[in-house]
Amino acid sequence: MSDHAVLHVKGRVLAGPEDVRDELWVVGGRISYDRPAGVRDIRTVEGWALPGLVDAHCHVGLGADGPVDAATAEKQALTDRETGTLLLRDAGSPSDTRWTDDRDDLPKIIRAGRHIARTRRYIRNYAHEIEPEDLVAHVAQEARRGDGWVKLVGDWIDRDLGDLSACWPRDAVETAIAEAHRLGARVTAHCFAESSLRDLVEAGIDCIEHATGLTEDLIPLFAERGVAIVPTLVNIATFPQLAAGGESRYPRWSAHMRRLHERRYDTVRGAYDAGIPVYVGTDAGGSLAHGLVAQEVAELVTAGIPPVEALSATSWGARAWLGRPGLEEGAPADLVVYESDPRADVRVLAAPRRVVLNGQVVE
Repeated sequence: MSDHAVLHVKGRVLAGPEDVRDELWVVGGRISYDRPAGVRDIRTVEGWALPGLVDAHCHVGLGADGPVDAATAEKQALTDRETGTLLLRDAGSPSDTRWTDDRDDLPKIIRAGRHIARTRRYIRNYAHEIEPEDLVAHVAQEARRGDGWVKLVGDWIDRDLGDLSACWPRDAVETAIAEAHRLGARVTAHCFAESSLRDLVEAGIDCIEHATGLTEDLIPLFAERGVAIVPTLVNIATFPQLAAGGESRYPRWSAHMRRLHERRYDTVRGAYDAGIPVYVGTDAGGSLAHGLVAQEVAELVTAGIPPVEALSATSWGARAWLGRPGLEEGAPADLVVYESDPRADVRVLAAPRRVVLNGQVVE
């Protein structure tokens, strides 16, 4: 489609869960609900339109061994684009991916800078590995480098203990989170286990990634403080394999990982039922492929979240949480068109008919 052409999307436009319109127009790369006058070069796309999907936990520029080259990072972003995932919250990457901001054909990225982890308590080559006395300085650094988010590693295996344990003392995270907030950034943390959660939430954290250690006694605290979770269930599905690999050396950790996996759906449903905000994230990058948002939405439905709410967790609700527009008048035209109503069957998300990014049909 040329830069001067107008795109006409007709059928059912899902501007919100219940806000269904008959059509929209894309003029100059932006959405309009008014038919433009005097336009002859029109391309029409028909179907069910959603805002571009959101992966609220992924990693562009990260591979299994650490940072990857620009060509690999581009392929990761394009894989997301093919599935209609047009807004990414990059939850930690050692690579500088700012160059993607100049590419109108790549998904938009909201960066959390680089992971901040305790020394020798995370995956090699992924994070800044530091001690508590340096946490505030590194949080300030990543808050300035990122796009309004900072990512901590809240827990990881302690090899002396042989199990997961919290990485940071309470006073360190309190001071660090306060500094991030002073600089206008929100803070999230990788947390598999139970032990780090209370301190992080009471210290003022904004979000918890994975949250497999969320228990009945902690759920009211999360709900009261409005702390969101991004469960990454497609990643949690790998826990049995991880547990098997560590069985001989860390049997306590392996058993713990299996328990977290076994109760994963109950954990997510309990959080949702209590009013905790739940958003879609896949943990793509590292060891997991990009392009898994449709599978993650299906996993949320399997956990017991109603389909429309699971859909919102990767569309209307997720975009509002991240401060990005959906299908609003004048917004950038980032949208996905499907054959049938995704509210009726979220599996439709796996097969987009058309993907529109910055007003251009790209898939």
